[in-house]
Amino acid sequence: MNRTDRLLAIVLELQGRGRVRAEDLARQLDVSKRTIYRDVLALNEAGVPIISAPGQGYTLMPGYFLPPLHFSVEEAVMLLLGSDVVAQAFDSGSALSAARKLNAVFGEDVRGEVQFLYENLRLVQRAPQDLHGKVRTLRQTIAERRTAEFTYHKPQAEQETRQVDPHGLFRLNQVWLLAAFDHARAEFRTFRLDRIEDLKVLPEQFRRQPHFKLERDETRERRELTVQALFDPEVAREVKNNLSYYVTQTQDTSDGLLVTLQVRTAEETLP
Repeated sequence: MNRTDRLLAIVLELQGRGRVRAEDLARQLDVSKRTIYRDVLALNEAGVPIISAPGQGYTLMPGYFLPPLHFSVEEAVMLLLGSDVVAQAFDSGSALSAARKLNAVFGEDVRGEVQFLYENLRLVQRAPQDLHGKVRTLRQTIAERRTAEFTYHKPQAEQETRQVDPHGLFRLNQVWLLAAFDHARAEFRTFRLDRIEDLKVLPEQFRRQPHFKLERDETRERRELTVQALFDPEVAREVKNNLSYYVTQTQDTSDGLLVTLQVRTAEETLP
């Protein structure tokens, strides 16, 4: 967190909580108490009326406020639940910081109800711990437009070393996927993160493909093989809960669940 963000975070904390001690701010913002003292002094010099009470902490002068944002209860809860998902999938520190800032700007008329609902609603989507590092690294390559190199393991095939230009990350049916331009094949490919090993960020930067859009499947038009699989009724529910990225249609029949997939090769139907 840079200094500007930290100064804003201090003001938002004081606005949202009323009175906060220096040691609590230091612990929350992961800095020393001396840094908090300097930040509070800088805020006072900038015209933010922070009152210091020895042994009690800091408060904002009554009547001082930042321009408020107006959220309904439903909007506020959705934002906080969204920060939960981001914390689980990406960067917990930034997500929790964002949640604190949101709490600070919620109006008094909705804050209590928002907190009650937030404490009793949860979206739990935890990915295996080893994937978090890959997600963070690939997010970095996308933001910095850096080429990545990794070993890729495909079912029934030899592992390969790939160099790619990462363009997008998404999660579908509990599986993290990378959309990237494959150097060797000179086209966009989709890679499962749980099949990626030895991930490295290379110094080379790439020019982002101007036509790329994550919401459009860049590889579907090259999937010319249609595969259908029939699953017994006993396992139909489990199959529906874990659909492959390549599934285009499911149909309940008297014999079981009929699943249609659109793939490039038969091996892509394997989990």
